[in-house]
Amino acid sequence: MTAPHPAAGRLASGPDRLEQDGYVVVERLGGQRHAIELLQRIGRFLPQYTGTVEHEVVHRPGHEGRAYSQSRNTIQAHTEAPGWDPSPRYLALYCHRQARCGGGHTDLLDLHTLLELLGAEDRALLTGTAVAFPGPDADREGHRPVTVPMLSYDGKRPVLRFSYNLLTAADYDAPLDAAPPPEHLPLGQRGIDLAHRVGELFARHRTRVLVPDGALLIWDNQRMLHARSQYADERRHLTRYWIAA
Repeated sequence: MTAPHPAAGRLASGPDRLEQDGYVVVERLGGQRHAIELLQRIGRFLPQYTGTVEHEVVHRPGHEGRAYSQSRNTIQAHTEAPGWDPSPRYLALYCHRQARCGGGHTDLLDLHTLLELLGAEDRALLTGTAVAFPGPDADREGHRPVTVPMLSYDGKRPVLRFSYNLLTAADYDAPLDAAPPPEHLPLGQRGIDLAHRVGELFARHRTRVLVPDGALLIWDNQRMLHARSQYADERRHLTRYWIAA
C-alpha cells in the first residue's frame, strides 16, 4: 500500500489509508525534509528516549546481545513507549537506505485482527489487568510507572500498550538470553503465556513492510503492534519519529 507525494496531504484530513488501515507507506517524497513536512501535518514531534526528536535506526557496535533498535537482531511485537503518558499516537520511519540482505522488515499487526484471534481469557487479561509500564525516568528515585491495562479506550478509539520483552524479560530492550523467573515479571506466568500467544499470532498474520529507499512508513502506534526482522546488512539506515496527534 503506497501513496505518491502529491496525495500525501490527504493524511492530514478526512478518511485516508492511515486511518483506515492503521499504516501507510509514502514514496517519492523527494528527501527527508519533505518527509518531515508531511509528518508536521499529522501532529507534533515528541522527544524520544535520548531527548531528541530524531532517532537513527542504524547498526551500532555494542548491542549484539540485545533486542534493540541499533542492533541487527529481531525485535519482538510491541508498541512504542508504553510507559509514556500518553504514548506516541503515531510512529514513522524514513528510510535512507534499506537492507539489501533480505531482512530488516518492519512487521505490523492490527489490534482489530489480534482481538479476533485471541481467546476470551487473553482479551480479558489485556483489558482487565493493570501493568506497570516503566517510563522515561525509570532509573530515578521516586519514579512512578504508568500503571494501566494493556488495552483501554479513548471513547471508541483503542489505546494499546504492549511489550513482548517486558512481559517475558522485564525489560523493553531485553538481553537475548534473558529468562527471569515468572515472579519477577509484571504478570508472572500469565504474562509470559500471553506474550507467546501474541507472538505466534503476530508471526502468522503480520504484514511485512520493507520500506523502500527515500520512502516514509507511518503507523498508528496505539492501534498497531510492530516488530522487526533480523538483518545482516550494516548499511541499513532509517530515522524514527514519534508524533503526538
